Amino acid sequence: MRWLAFLCWLFLIAPVYAQSNASNAATPAPACTVRVLSVQSAQGDANGSKPVEANWQAVTLPDNWTARWPAYSGTAWYRIDWQRDCPSANTTGLALALESVVMAGEVYLNDNLIWRDAQLVEPLSRSWNMPRYWRLPESLLKDGTNIFWVRVVGVAGQSPGLGPLHLGEAQTVLQEYDHLWWRNRTLMVLNIVITAVMGGLFFCIWLSNRKQSAYGWYAMMALFWVLFMYNVLSTDPWPFANSVMAAKANAMALVLYVACFCMFTWRFGEQVLPRIEKALWLLSAALLLMLACAPAGLLKEALAFGHLLPAAIFFINCLQFPIHAWRSRRLEDMILAAALLIFFAVALYDLLLLLKITHASSTLTPFSSIAAMLCMSGVLGIRHARNMRRIERFNHELEEGIARARIELSATLEREYGLVLSNTRLQERLQISHDLHDGLGGSLVRMMALVEQADAPLQNHQFLSLLKLIRDDLRQTIDSGSSAGVKVPATPNEWIAPLRHRFIQLFDELEIDATWQLPAQWRTPPNALQCLALTRLVEESLINVLKHSRARHVQLQLQQAERDSLVLSIEDNGVGFDVAAVRQAGISVGMRSMHARITAVNGTLEVISRPGRTTLTATLQLTASSSRQ
Repeated sequence: MRWLAFLCWLFLIAPVYAQSNASNAATPAPACTVRVLSVQSAQGDANGSKPVEANWQAVTLPDNWTARWPAYSGTAWYRIDWQRDCPSANTTGLALALESVVMAGEVYLNDNLIWRDAQLVEPLSRSWNMPRYWRLPESLLKDGTNIFWVRVVGVAGQSPGLGPLHLGEAQTVLQEYDHLWWRNRTLMVLNIVITAVMGGLFFCIWLSNRKQSAYGWYAMMALFWVLFMYNVLSTDPWPFANSVMAAKANAMALVLYVACFCMFTWRFGEQVLPRIEKALWLLSAALLLMLACAPAGLLKEALAFGHLLPAAIFFINCLQFPIHAWRSRRLEDMILAAALLIFFAVALYDLLLLLKITHASSTLTPFSSIAAMLCMSGVLGIRHARNMRRIERFNHELEEGIARARIELSATLEREYGLVLSNTRLQERLQISHDLHDGLGGSLVRMMALVEQADAPLQNHQFLSLLKLIRDDLRQTIDSGSSAGVKVPATPNEWIAPLRHRFIQLFDELEIDATWQLPAQWRTPPNALQCLALTRLVEESLINVLKHSRARHVQLQLQQAERDSLVLSIEDNGVGFDVAAVRQAGISVGMRSMHARITAVNGTLEVISRPGRTTLTATLQLTASSSRQ
């Protein structure tokens, strides 16, 4: 909060201190004495000519002609008669300062024009918050009584008239003018700059985190306050077509400022008030509509209602939030509540001053609004800093959690990798076992049958031929471990030819009648894996016939009645076996291998056996995608 305290001292205390020192340093020299004799006012005509002598009325400054001429809009003249008493040695000169002209006007000294606003017809120039200073030329002054003629053009409902007049020695009047300029202009400019900067800053914060709605409402509040203050400072009627539109726009900005102020405090204090929020926006919409559509005859009442009702809402909110802060016991809520109480007291003081209930030299809102904006900004900054620290702490904890999770995940992955590796090795061993059993094992059985049933001892070249066959089967077993690069035979006969060549000689020697029934073409070819599975199935089935069945006839049939299915059946007339008992005992490696292979390639295997007939049927489901594999 050190920066906040420094800014408060810089913008509020330091200029006042400097001004006080300047005032003390100035050595008053009683050179001239100025005495105002009378101040009179009268209505003027549309062409700007001075009224006749009979219409003048005595008034005091500051003057608001609404009390004398209700609902009057137009021109009024002010006549200020005064005398000076200056020693002959005086060279400092005289000066005039006007605090305000509501709304626009012109000034004459002894019928000589010394100043005029740019716009004296609608849209009027806006001099109501613009101090004016003139050094009075000695050539325009007369001995005895001098007269200031001030023409004022005003609009009913906007407090038309003439503000306080400061007449005297030039140096003294200049000091008073500097004070007026600081209070009426400089403080307002500082207010706008600080509010705009803080509003823009917190708007950017809100854009980065939309959930922090308090920052967004603060930015909206700052926007409407800047618009309100700009309308107070502006001397140019643009962009409004007349003074009435400008007054309505100013009141509308105040209504929206109060609504956003309430939303900001509620969001900041995490107050949940859905019904009150709805009522607030309904009331704000009604006020905006009233101000926009108010006729000229009711402008005064509409503007009064458009200022007093938002002020009442503002005061109520300034009182309810400290109650909420006392209940919540949060530090930032307590700080904001204290600022709002101070703002409440100052705003109430200035409101009573504007309503002529109390009398004072100046308002305090220009000072307090800067301090209040800085305080609210500081509170938001404290909350934002705390949120950032919370986020940093959360990010640190998150990093630590991620590091721990990464270590745990690495350990888990290592364990999983070990398990996968072990399983892969086991699967490879099982695959090798199946391939050796189906391929090489079958070849060995065939060779053993040839040797056992041979009528004469085999010659060397015969043994060499058998060993070459075993070598070829072993090579095929190794190469068929993967289907990658395997070409599907063009026809079923090309697929079955190697198997028929291996078994036909053995069947002939054992006097086993073999029948091979295959279609001439594939309707839908199987993929490489399906071809390999069928090959292993045929090998295993025929070996089982040789080893166990004692059959005299074997029939192999391949059918493809439908394009998306392939049926292979192998039938023999052997002794048969108990299929259920073999499966339950789990003693047949060949049976398990056949089932596993067919299931793996999207197929089913059915085995039916009884004495005299054993049938093995494999059905494969074919797809277009599978055919391209």
